[in-house]
Amino acid sequence: MSLTRAACEALDRDDPLAARRDLFDLPEGLIYLDGNSLGALPRNVGVRLSAAVTGEWGRGLIRSWNTADWIGLPARVGGRIARLVGAEADEVICADSTSVNIFKLAAAALAMRPGRKVILSEPGNFPTDLYVLQGLAEFAGDVELRTLPADQIPAALDDQVALLLLTQVHYKTGRLHDMAGLTRRAHEVGALTLWDLSHSAGALPVDLNGCEADLAVGCGYKYLNGGPGAPAFAFVARRHHEAFRSPLSGWMGHARPFEFVDAYEPGQGLARALCGTPPVLGMTALEAALEAFDGIDMAALRAKSMRLGDLFLDLVEARCAAHGFAIACPRDATARGSQVALAHAEGYAIMQALIAREVIGDFRAPDILRFGFTPLYVRHVDVWDAVDRLVLVMDQGEWRDPKFHQKAAVT
Repeated sequence: MSLTRAACEALDRDDPLAARRDLFDLPEGLIYLDGNSLGALPRNVGVRLSAAVTGEWGRGLIRSWNTADWIGLPARVGGRIARLVGAEADEVICADSTSVNIFKLAAAALAMRPGRKVILSEPGNFPTDLYVLQGLAEFAGDVELRTLPADQIPAALDDQVALLLLTQVHYKTGRLHDMAGLTRRAHEVGALTLWDLSHSAGALPVDLNGCEADLAVGCGYKYLNGGPGAPAFAFVARRHHEAFRSPLSGWMGHARPFEFVDAYEPGQGLARALCGTPPVLGMTALEAALEAFDGIDMAALRAKSMRLGDLFLDLVEARCAAHGFAIACPRDATARGSQVALAHAEGYAIMQALIAREVIGDFRAPDILRFGFTPLYVRHVDVWDAVDRLVLVMDQGEWRDPKFHQKAAVT
């Protein structure tokens, strides 16, 4: 493809997903390339939340647990997500946060593999994954967390390993793990797998059942566009439902929560993964946001995602070669998720200067500039214009302004 703005406009005219952009409330003139951190606002979410607040809560009050089926939200939203991750509706439930779900599923996996005391992951995995596992190991007392580089993991899987936990798409580099191959290798030694889908669900085709994955978690506020702090989701393959026991045995996971008996009895199927009262407004927003995926061809979404990433990298290589950027993600689009990463010693200040020019990406220490390409609303011309503004930031030295070097609480 010729690297011109006109060529990008032509790609947008032919884009089968182009109409989806109209479903999102994006500020005019802003180029939003941070959907891998927080998705954009779908237009229908505000309308749906207003109805939930003023009608269901305001007038329906507590009756809305039944009349508006608030009580069914975890299973209903989970069923919508299941279609995006290659699972059956009864294998996914919306609940809690990603961190809490990692704890629940990892602890349950240890109990399902008695006698095995090793959890295997990789250094540099998303920090909350490692922190939760460290806390679980400390709490259990006799559990060991081992972290090894990705290329050493297959050989490290042995009969001591209870659980392999990896993030399918690495949060910083965008590297895509071979879910099918690593799950198969874990099963060869009797280990279970737990996949973090936070940077892949809604961004690329995920096939949990096709890969015979055991467990998975993911968040609702990145590519699923559920809003800041949106509820997360948990997947437990149906074959494990009977053996699965959540360590957080709260009342919503009880077989009969409204009988209010003293003794805990796990609910049927994945209802046992629930703990406390579902956050109704958060789940309502996420449920509405997921409508943007209705009728989506995930193969078309993936093709656009790869094309956007390649276009960005091609333009950076062609136009920013003199400015010291290094590509910090796989160059092969089939080996990365829906984001790219550049490395630069002044990455934080460069990103802040770029944000001042209304191109929003983000920074991850120590030197990574991340750019997410959400195929539902990012256009090819957005990529062209983003690199255009990056060239200005670099050519004019705008990033040198001291105000861009002052670190904010969130980067």
